[in-house]
Amino acid sequence: MDNPLAVFDRLAHRKRRDRAASLVDGAEPILAEAASRLLDRLDDTTRRFSRALDLGSRHGLLAQGLSDRGIGTVVAADLSPAMAARAGARGLPVVAADEEALPFAPGSFDLIVSNLSLHWVNDLPGALVQIRRALAPDGLFVATLWAWGTLAPVREAFLAAEATHAGGASPRVSPFADLRDCAGLLQRAGFALPVADAETLTVEYASPFGLFADLRALGETNAVAERSRRPLPRAVLSAVAADLGGRMRDGHLAIPFVIATLTGWAPHESQPKPLAPGSASTRLATALGVPEVGAGEAPLAPPRPLR
Repeated sequence: MDNPLAVFDRLAHRKRRDRAASLVDGAEPILAEAASRLLDRLDDTTRRFSRALDLGSRHGLLAQGLSDRGIGTVVAADLSPAMAARAGARGLPVVAADEEALPFAPGSFDLIVSNLSLHWVNDLPGALVQIRRALAPDGLFVATLWAWGTLAPVREAFLAAEATHAGGASPRVSPFADLRDCAGLLQRAGFALPVADAETLTVEYASPFGLFADLRALGETNAVAERSRRPLPRAVLSAVAADLGGRMRDGHLAIPFVIATLTGWAPHESQPKPLAPGSASTRLATALGVPEVGAGEAPLAPPRPLR
């Protein structure tokens, strides 16, 4: 790898997405649920869009949803050329593009969306800056990505199994963003009106191997830069499967996927601005209907309860 500080091996991640291109339909229920939640956010604005980019599109499911909503130009972009080709089969304009080095001119789009892809970016603040620059003024950015808490039982199972059977743990589950940092990252990248929130999607599996199959189909298997390059010992895999099997209830293994949704706007003069300090026309005490107490004054005694 060229960058010794990189958290993720982007070449390995691209290869995993290439392999997943023929499998991704099997994990479509997860992608479709996240895409539906993202599209619902567009219903919260009266703004109408004409040029959209689906960044990290996989096989173009979300891009197709945008097109079906009447957006005239929808471009699907993915790190994986094989995934981009899948989106192209839907008749969409496509490009194989790295989220860390976007090939788009400033102001190219008035809407950029990304569904469950940006958590693999090494320099997320830098990628967000590039996304904001690719938006026209008053353009909207909406993204979903896995957040902290996703795959928590899998992380715990691997840590325990490797500590017992491999003499120490190797990174097996990606680090995920903390929701508390997400809105700050948007603001740092120059977005106006930044908002970040999270929901938990719980997916039930009949066995741990159904979960592993979905992760392969999503291109979400291990591409952490510091991962072990040695084959996973069979004893570790068996212990992980046994651990997860022991967590099953009523024949199902419940796995949490925490979906963070990030929303921000490219700045524009028409957007609401915060009031300057000291510019309020109504005093807080008046608005609350309580007596005003000056600095250094003793607070009024609380009223006695009625008997």
